[in-house]
This record gives sequence, C-alpha cells and structure tokens, in this order.
Amino acid sequence: MKPFLIFLLVLSAAAPSCRKFIQQQEQKAALNIITNGVWVVNSYQANDTDVTASFAGYVFQFKSDGTVTGTRNDSSTQGVWSANISTRQIISSFPANAPAPLGRLDASWTITDSGDTYVKASSPESSDSSLTNKLWLVKQ
Repeated sequence: MKPFLIFLLVLSAAAPSCRKFIQQQEQKAALNIITNGVWVVNSYQANDTDVTASFAGYVFQFKSDGTVTGTRNDSSTQGVWSANISTRQIISSFPANAPAPLGRLDASWTITDSGDTYVKASSPESSDSSLTNKLWLVKQ
C-alpha cells in the first residue's frame, strides 16, 4: 500500500507542472497557427450591421513579436496584438491615425469558434456594451 501512496503523492505534485506544460504547448500551437500565413476579414458585423465590405482588399499578418500589419493596395499600417489562449481572448490595437476601418479591430475579442484556417470572435461595442461586434477571420 505504501508504494501506491508514494505514487499518488508524486503524481499530485507533478500535476500542476503537467498542466502548465500542456498550456504552454497549446499557446505555442495557437501562436504558430496565427503567425503563419495571412488573414482576411470574411465577415464583420457591427451590431447586426454588415461592414465586411469596408475591409475589402485588406490582408493581415500577425507576427510572434506582438505586431500585426494590415495591408491594402501597397499601403501598410502596423498595430499590436496579444493572445490569451486560456481565456480564449485576442486583444488588438491600431494607432489612432490608422485608416478606416482598422479602428474597428481595436478591442478585446473573445474567440467563439476557431480552427487552423479561421477564427470567429465577438466583442462588446466600445460605445455601448449592450451591443456586440462579430468578426470572422479566414487564413489565405
């Protein structure tokens, strides 16, 4: 019986470090998916109003250093982003002088669905938290 108790003690002591290791691996895998390739806005609903067309021609490159570049017609604007895989959130921000519609991406987005080639997210409208913006990015 003693060896079994010792095994349980060792296992319970190792469990937190195993969970942390798994979370780190999940974070690395998600970062790899996000930073490899370019993304386009497949759909953007601003409180049930479709504003997807305003993103036509934009491609977005997320980099592992926390920067994101939005490019359209050879013109690029750099912003910043961060992800928290455990809370399923992505925060993005472009400079105040960024061309429209990039400011619509400045938010803390909660991921509602995702895969290797798409991310669906929602965020409360900054001017009225009872309203919701919905974003669907697709990898090209």
